[in-house]
Amino acid sequence: MKRCKSILLSFTTIALLTNPVLAQSKAAVGFEKLKSLVGEWQGTGPHGKVKVSYQLISGGSALMEILDPISEPSMVTIYHLGGDKLAMTHYCSIGNQPRMRAEAPSGEIRKLNFTFADVTNMTSASQGHMRHLTMTFQGKDRITQVWTWRQDGEDTPATFTLERKK
Repeated sequence: MKRCKSILLSFTTIALLTNPVLAQSKAAVGFEKLKSLVGEWQGTGPHGKVKVSYQLISGGSALMEILDPISEPSMVTIYHLGGDKLAMTHYCSIGNQPRMRAEAPSGEIRKLNFTFADVTNMTSASQGHMRHLTMTFQGKDRITQVWTWRQDGEDTPATFTLERKK
């Protein structure tokens, strides 16, 4: 009986130790996919041409995206690991900072869906803010981003089609 308990305890310990590692390694694979974006990009958004740059920061633990629409102020988004998920904070040109999370899918990563977690610097839920981001990888030199803006409870998608500058 004592040996049975010892074996059961060993299996339980192994299960508890390996599950977070597996989950984190799945998120790490997603972060590696994001890191593959490093460089300069160009394309179109809802209001015309747009430039985007991706740069690794903080010793490679975060990816900074600078979205520079021609007719609007620049915006910054920081992507990083957040435990067993991918995390991001979007520093919007209107002055708020939505935070979103994404689970990295198993297998080859073709799409990441970031969903709303919370937002800082906003006084009312009816105020405008980014609510969702879907990033679709169409090869190593082409991506599509669909940002969802929410204001007064209504969602409006904005699509950005980007190609890596060569």
